[in-house]
Amino acid sequence: MPPDERRRSGLPAAVILLGFTSLFTDIGTEMIFPLLPVFLTETLGAGPAYLGLVEGAADAVSSLLKLASGVMADRIQKRKPLVLLGYGIASAVRPFVALAGRPWHVLAVRVTDRVGKGIRSSPRDAMIADAAGEKAGRAFGFHQAMDHVGAVVGPLIATGLIALSLSIRSVFWIAVIPGAIATLLVVVVREPKHEAPAASAAKTPGRVLTPTLTSYLVILAVFSLGNSSDAFLLLRARSLGLSTTQIPVLWAVFNLSKVVWAWLGGNAADRLPRARLVAGGWAIFAIVYLALGHATTAWQVWALFILYGVFYGLTEPVEKALVKDLVPAEQRGRAYGAYNFVIGVTSLPAGLLMGVLWSAWGPAHALEVGAVLAAVSAVMLLVWDSRRAPR
Repeated sequence: MPPDERRRSGLPAAVILLGFTSLFTDIGTEMIFPLLPVFLTETLGAGPAYLGLVEGAADAVSSLLKLASGVMADRIQKRKPLVLLGYGIASAVRPFVALAGRPWHVLAVRVTDRVGKGIRSSPRDAMIADAAGEKAGRAFGFHQAMDHVGAVVGPLIATGLIALSLSIRSVFWIAVIPGAIATLLVVVVREPKHEAPAASAAKTPGRVLTPTLTSYLVILAVFSLGNSSDAFLLLRARSLGLSTTQIPVLWAVFNLSKVVWAWLGGNAADRLPRARLVAGGWAIFAIVYLALGHATTAWQVWALFILYGVFYGLTEPVEKALVKDLVPAEQRGRAYGAYNFVIGVTSLPAGLLMGVLWSAWGPAHALEVGAVLAAVSAVMLLVWDSRRAPR
């Protein structure tokens, strides 16, 4: 990218194109995802437990493949083919949910869609880190912001199409368009150069993860056990008086907050200590969970969901920028694979823990446990950062 163009945009072309790729991918995904529970239960006659099976299986497959694709991305000269393959698989299979006649058809499509996500995520993150250089925080902030824009736009498009009397299956077919655009954008991305390790080094078990990264991932796992699905927060919002029509609006406002704070948090990550920003984000998470557990009115829900967006801005892009700091350049693929794997593999036990506590003790105590785990993790991360050798 020419120097003058870089100064105007502030980000390399590869980062910008991958950001728009994520935007269009999420538009297509979020046109389908909010309608999937209704489609499964009302159109195909599946029960709520089957919906949990679909999402649980999809996340499990995605997590394992993120780890594998990250290792593979370090062993090959080009990461872009993996990224293109991942987006291509997801874009090609996603519309087939419109043809589903039985619940297992949706399971097959959803799992295959997540196969694509698992293949592309870690190599894509490594590509962004390679291209961004010292501006990794800003680059990941931009990427997360574009991702969240898609999460706002996709459901709004789906809602508008349903309002025009289109069927759910028709909306699923239309969702192929943004997915195709996303795949085409990957085609034109110019992959930044990265250092591929020698074959012997790539196969050395001791070099898979650095001790510093391993200890960070352990702390991240502790936090993630308390970070259950945001569906529980929506359930809490509903119990505090928000109507069925208000819930999608709340979700859109929440995602707009995530857009703003992902950009601000990413920029802050290039100027301030990254571990301390993440710890601050986890502290905000604890405050939101604790406050939602004891909230009594609907207006408090709106305020807390906007604050919750700050947590995402201080963690999602900043955590990825921090991972870049903890490993050599030639190990970034596997590092992001391990990072994504930890987040994905803890999502199921986190959801089960919250569900069990919610049923046994009620929402207030269940959310308090999540807040405690977040607060403990924040303290652990600050201690870890203070003991880290200066780089």
